[in-house]
Amino acid sequence: MERALIIGASGGIGAAMGAALAERPGVGAVVGLSRSGDGLDVTDEASVERVLGALEGPFDLVVVATGALQGAGHPPEKALREVSPAALADQVAVNAIGPMIVLKHAVRLLPRDRRSVFAALSARVGSIGDNRLGGWYAYRMAKAALNQGLHSAAIELGRSHKHAICVALHPGTVETPFTAAYAGRHKTVPPAEAAANLIRVIDGLTPADTGGFFDWAGERVPW
Repeated sequence: MERALIIGASGGIGAAMGAALAERPGVGAVVGLSRSGDGLDVTDEASVERVLGALEGPFDLVVVATGALQGAGHPPEKALREVSPAALADQVAVNAIGPMIVLKHAVRLLPRDRRSVFAALSARVGSIGDNRLGGWYAYRMAKAALNQGLHSAAIELGRSHKHAICVALHPGTVETPFTAAYAGRHKTVPPAEAAANLIRVIDGLTPADTGGFFDWAGERVPW
């Protein structure tokens, strides 16, 4: 891996992945972008086009580590009566549309002559097949939409970038401000451990895995 690009580099997982990659032998450069540091707002295509348009590729790894658990200030829903159009729209904008717009403008940064990986952080709760508890409507729906978008994009990328791998990754429950109020009884891991897990999964991916949904241990998550 020669160059890596981290979108959402100021967040817990993004910052940890950037730091871990920067210490790896063979990584020539790690570029980290964020809304706070670079004005990159994934919900604003003009912002994405401007910031990514200023970069020169290629990048062997592009990771989108952005996301939000709350939509329009509303906590995750426990019942249908709590579903809000504003929260649904906000969640889809941040967790589904944002990463897909990044991918749209990042395709030109991926090499065509060698292996590359585009990975976006999804969540197991976005799995329809694994949903046994219900609730969390907006977040679940947004992540399910992201998963579908990445799967579809992987098919298209396979035609122009034969060695490219496009995947959704579930990092587990990570100890960040993002999850502090919602971890409950779920086992959590520090950002550095989550980053190491995700990088290990990325290292093990092959073009045959493109379009897949994998957890932090490298196991496939059902759609």
